[in-house]
Amino acid sequence: MRRLLLSLVLACSVASPAFAWGKTGHRVVAEIADHYLTDEAAQAVEDILGPESMAEAADWADFMRSDPDDFWRREANPWHYVTIPKDEKYADITPPPEGNAITALEHFRAIALDETQPLEQRQLALRFIVHLVGDLQQPLHAGNGTDRGGNFFICYFFEDLTNLHEVWDELLINYEELSYTEWTAWLTSKITAENILVWSASTPAQWADESAAIRDTIYPDHQILKWEYVYQTRSLLRQQLSKGGVRLAAYLNEMFAEAPETGQLGVD
Repeated sequence: MRRLLLSLVLACSVASPAFAWGKTGHRVVAEIADHYLTDEAAQAVEDILGPESMAEAADWADFMRSDPDDFWRREANPWHYVTIPKDEKYADITPPPEGNAITALEHFRAIALDETQPLEQRQLALRFIVHLVGDLQQPLHAGNGTDRGGNFFICYFFEDLTNLHEVWDELLINYEELSYTEWTAWLTSKITAENILVWSASTPAQWADESAAIRDTIYPDHQILKWEYVYQTRSLLRQQLSKGGVRLAAYLNEMFAEAPETGQLGVD
């Protein structure tokens, strides 16, 4: 117990920054979405990204946070999450001056659609869109404003000292020992037409509200997380990854449609 308490104190001082899903999770969301793009959306994505797949683009916004430029270290950092206090909705809050994931999504949508913008800027925008839709499905990216999205909830995941945010970003996903393509195959085989209809009919603000509601259910009452926590959260984890893929496809399909038809998904 003494070792645990000392470890927790030390870990609090070095809590990791808030990423979402990790590389595998973001790639899963993007790869699922690729299965449901309309021909028009798929062509628009290819026109912007070229040979770069959405799965490849999905983690770029996190990777670039290592760039020392102020844009990545300061300006872009708040765009990866939203803050929704307990018992509130996104509509109840005023976005901060620096923006959040939802305001950034709106900003980058406009850039991606603007054919007068340089291709490099449209690529940046589309990579952010792919990434941010995934971010909004990770429950701890709708933070409550008190613990940096679970970064300050220090815990052990089996033998590893970590925090709850990292558990949801990567450790629960990595525990399954699946590649992102294996994850995608397993999840898409279980996505139904009804799932597609329901999941794609919501807005980014509703995604954030949903994540905030889930967030309040996933804080454990102890700090040593093992098989029981994996068992309790597995279905929810898979659901959020699946929703992310379907919602990303629906968002891009509507975005690139000449006559918007929200929620229309293609099939591969």
